[in-house]
Amino acid sequence: MTHRLRPTPTMAALRLFLPPWIILIAMLGVTWLVWDHERQSIHKELRSQFDFALRDTVSRIEQRITAYEQMLRGVQSLLATTDLKNRQAIHDYVETLQLDANFSGIQVVGVIERLPSVQKAAHIAAMHRIGLADYTIHPEGNRETYAPVIQREPEIRSRHAPLGLDPWADPVRRQAMEKACDSGMPAITGKVQLAVDNEGDPKPGFVMYLPVFAQGQPRDSVAQRRASLIGWVYASFLMQDFMASLYGNEVDGLAFAIYDDAIPNAATLMYANDIPPSAPPLLIRGGLSTKEYMVVAGHTWTLTLATQDEFEARFGRNISFVIAVTGIGLSLAMALLTWFMINGRARALRLAAGMTEELRHMAQHDPLTGLPNRTLFSDRVQHELAHAKRQAGHFALVFLDLDHFKPINDNYGHAIGDILLQQVAKRLQRALRASDTVGRIGGDEFVLLLAEVSGADAALALAEKIRHEIARPYSINGQDLTISCSLGVALYPNDGDDEISLTKSADDAMYQAKDGGRNSVCLALGGATVDANEALKV
Repeated sequence: MTHRLRPTPTMAALRLFLPPWIILIAMLGVTWLVWDHERQSIHKELRSQFDFALRDTVSRIEQRITAYEQMLRGVQSLLATTDLKNRQAIHDYVETLQLDANFSGIQVVGVIERLPSVQKAAHIAAMHRIGLADYTIHPEGNRETYAPVIQREPEIRSRHAPLGLDPWADPVRRQAMEKACDSGMPAITGKVQLAVDNEGDPKPGFVMYLPVFAQGQPRDSVAQRRASLIGWVYASFLMQDFMASLYGNEVDGLAFAIYDDAIPNAATLMYANDIPPSAPPLLIRGGLSTKEYMVVAGHTWTLTLATQDEFEARFGRNISFVIAVTGIGLSLAMALLTWFMINGRARALRLAAGMTEELRHMAQHDPLTGLPNRTLFSDRVQHELAHAKRQAGHFALVFLDLDHFKPINDNYGHAIGDILLQQVAKRLQRALRASDTVGRIGGDEFVLLLAEVSGADAALALAEKIRHEIARPYSINGQDLTISCSLGVALYPNDGDDEISLTKSADDAMYQAKDGGRNSVCLALGGATVDANEALKV
């Protein structure tokens, strides 16, 4: 006679309580993984936006300095055809430049004459003869060489400081003047107080000098340039006005400062937007901070940049809290369902699997567009790399960035901007082949994996197709919008044999398309980038 073992109270309790606890712990573990992934993704996106803001700031400064250099070269060219003391010609020329409209930030444009000490008396007499009765060279004192300012434009600003100031007597200015002479190129001073800034609290400024050489004299070497130097043209700037004149707008929520030379401290601080002048450099509160050195017209500036709460709130799009709350809620709900449906364990397990898959999908896809995020896209790139290496095949990696997306957010609101991103994502999916992958890695940046392409022509043809598709008009909530994009294309194995090198090549090519005027495709060719139209000729 066979006797069946009756379950003990302990075994019955385990059957009742153990499954819900196992499910609760497992679901909380999955929730933590998804939460941690989202937290890391947010940090990566903030880092990307921060790095872009840094590059953009440096680029805007360099562009503005270049514009001022070209303006001074125009004055230099004028002096190659007329005398330094032709005041009317210089006045008329500077007046046509319309400094306030086209070169805002400049205090004055001036002319300096280089004089050996033996010509000092004759020079002063000549300036008196042209109507400058009070003209004299200052500061006083005997020097081997003098370099007095003989003209400043516009005249309304020049009234704040008399002519005849000798910047050669100031070591900071003299260093820049010597550098300009020896190199034949524009050079700027370190931090100085401008002669025209003599009212109230003085503000940091700098001066840009460009040498003027005697006509017909050789100047191929440093010695020849020093021998043929007759003077300089210069432009002076208050740093705060210079920064206000930059093209574009500063990104909100960033503490930004510029220091003279390579040692940031209170004495070298030239400009700060949200940083108190007494604040220790690089100890600014914020999630991200950096220090960047840049050479401007032969002189080193140090830039410091740090995020503030406004920046992180704007670009973070932090949904980790939502994931945590949702995950904990789902975990508790699953445990309770298991408790109430202990006799329907198979059904409960199916529900758990479905919810786990939903959380996994959230961890691998962009919540706004539903496209693969950086993690899933990277996984697919690795698979394609392995396949291409086995088959000796080719594929392309494309970086796509929307042009001028920020004004759409600013003018129509983030809701319209989000809908536009969703429509762009749908167009990208329609334009690609079934074997290709498109992902969103943050903001208005997308990446495309073009599998098994035959070569550069095929990749460029697909990229051009995508560019035209994105450029078609959009209709969103009654608003007709248009937007373009810039694309950078990198081919495996020509432009890299791993994910990092391919990503860098595609990113560099995309920024080349941006710098070339946007709304274009650039192809990376073995580390160099070329326009798509040029690449098709290769």
